[in-house]
Amino acid sequence: MARPPIPADRAPRRIRRAARGASTRYAGLRIGWIGFHGEGVPTLEALVTHGVPIEAVFTLSPAHAAKRSAAADYVSLCRRLSLPLYEVADINAPDAVARLRSLSLDIIFAVGWSQILRPETLRTARIGVIGAHASLLPRNRGSAPVNWALIGGESQGGNTLMWLAEGVDAGEIIDQTAFPITRYDSCATLYDRVAASNREMILRVLPQLLAGQRPGRPQPHVDEPVLPRRRPADGKIDWTKGSETLYNFVRALTQPYPGAFSWLEGRRWRIWQVALLPDARGLAGQPGEVLGPVVSPVEGACGQLVACGTGTMLLLELEAEDGQVLKGRDLAQREWTGKVWTDA
Repeated sequence: MARPPIPADRAPRRIRRAARGASTRYAGLRIGWIGFHGEGVPTLEALVTHGVPIEAVFTLSPAHAAKRSAAADYVSLCRRLSLPLYEVADINAPDAVARLRSLSLDIIFAVGWSQILRPETLRTARIGVIGAHASLLPRNRGSAPVNWALIGGESQGGNTLMWLAEGVDAGEIIDQTAFPITRYDSCATLYDRVAASNREMILRVLPQLLAGQRPGRPQPHVDEPVLPRRRPADGKIDWTKGSETLYNFVRALTQPYPGAFSWLEGRRWRIWQVALLPDARGLAGQPGEVLGPVVSPVEGACGQLVACGTGTMLLLELEAEDGQVLKGRDLAQREWTGKVWTDA
């Protein structure tokens, strides 16, 4: 059930002045916002800074947001920006759709939102709903495109601004931004680029929307399956895989996502940070075996070296289920040599 809007009467004075003096060039559009993921925050802030009036913001209720990775604090954000906020469990629920309809919106931006908007929800915006998908559509349609791109070792990523339509990521493309994926990237660094490109593309399209245009081009057809949803349980490490594959796996699932994990001596650890070493065929060990500590005067370079199916990987930061974090010298000093990481 949608909660009543959260008042924002303590917004900074500069924001209140900006809201009172917003340019009349935006007066012809009634705009709404749907989001919970951090990737949408810079855009929403930029719209307010540019004097774009936002009629209402919809986000997940705290109980539902807690189950999602990378959820932003929309309560504090909307108070700071002086925006009315509605918390929902499901944007397609009858009460949420009724609230959207009552606002008589022209355009809705749905940025950083994982629930597919059903036709009746899409129809609550007179012109349409604009969303973003963190890939260069039609490539990598579906769930968790950034995570899957890293897992697959892809070297190019991107972001697509589009009109939402029935079907998974199937709407007309408004704009796209490409960026490289380097071996130094993680899901966090890539989502920073996604967030920045969301802001740039939406600010770029605003003048066209104000001029009454509806820019967009159909997506080309590709014979490619939709990416499946990822769940926390999918982070279990298979040490028989090669070191580069496992390096990609860990950096794809690190914070703010649930993390890759494994067990050592019956204790479950999330593995947050690792380093990829050159091919070291002279180091023998069964997959998952701890070969020994790596020590250095540089604290961040210390860790534990582990054998993979091929190659080795240096563990740099771990966290146990009880919250204990091991990194640096504390991790290197663990007497783990000869012990084996397992899948249970």
